[in-house]
Amino acid sequence: MKGVQIVEPNKLQIVDLEKPQIDKENNVLVRMVAAGICGSDVGIYHGTNAAATYPRIIGHENVGIVEEIGEGVTRVKVGDRVIIDQVTACGHCYACRKGRPNVCGNLKVRGVHIDGGYREYMAVPDRDCYLVPEILSDEEAVMIEPTTIAVQCCSRAELESEDTVMIIGSGALGSSILRIVKLYNPKAIIVTDIDDAKLEEAKKNGATYTINSLKEDVPAKAHELTEGYGPTVTIDAACVKGSLLTALQATGNAGRVITMGFSVAPTEVNQFVITSKELDVRGSRLQNRKFQDVIDLVNEGKVDLRGSISHTWNFEDAQAAFDFVDSRDPSYRKGVLTFKK
Repeated sequence: MKGVQIVEPNKLQIVDLEKPQIDKENNVLVRMVAAGICGSDVGIYHGTNAAATYPRIIGHENVGIVEEIGEGVTRVKVGDRVIIDQVTACGHCYACRKGRPNVCGNLKVRGVHIDGGYREYMAVPDRDCYLVPEILSDEEAVMIEPTTIAVQCCSRAELESEDTVMIIGSGALGSSILRIVKLYNPKAIIVTDIDDAKLEEAKKNGATYTINSLKEDVPAKAHELTEGYGPTVTIDAACVKGSLLTALQATGNAGRVITMGFSVAPTEVNQFVITSKELDVRGSRLQNRKFQDVIDLVNEGKVDLRGSISHTWNFEDAQAAFDFVDSRDPSYRKGVLTFKK
């Protein structure tokens, strides 16, 4: 079989791999049909993801068809269409004992620390397989995984209906977060970005207000839109230089700031802005068993993941796909690699 391997930063190859065999632990063989292109995949390609190791078969938004199952498998059957949880955890460290396996002290993420889904077959434990809603196409189904990230960050933010929420960034991640934030019926949702087209789309998708951060002072405008108080929750979905400080400055007293970035580059933060307002600054990483939550939301009609994919490529054209993502073409929203012959 073939797969997409990042040999080292900025070096992508299509490689021949041995087809995996199921065993007692990895007891489900899945034939891949679609895998999403995430910003973290691009970061691994460029060598800016501090967690990644090389060489690596990347891909963690993985949808496939169950081709073979082992003894004792009850969650899925041959022919089922599934999405695969990317988190593997030890189950016994402090984080796992506290019910937070997504930050396990021995965490291994498929596509980051161990090989992921940019390959034709994967063998995984049945506990990591979730049935895909029939309403979604293979390509649309990859959006379940980034939506779990959004559900996790809103959980970390402990959102309530009395909150005013600001989302910094209206790309694929910010758009997924907006979908989930709306379900909490907050007093208002503010979305910031540098692209007017993305901001207009955010308005159509439920944002109360938008701010173009190239044209306006975000903290000042956010305070103006919230009667001088500032958002009570700010989620940094842009994760660029300066965005964390912007979030801290904008957020009102006793608010929560959720950061999701993986950059190791120094960024400006000062203690006064955190201490004086007694802000909670919380990281949100991956997701904590949120797949079924998202699937239930889709099946109940509360979240619509259709129409999210702007571009698709065959997985053997991965280099062209990543080059296109790097081009920052304004038509690009979310890309998917397909495995159809």
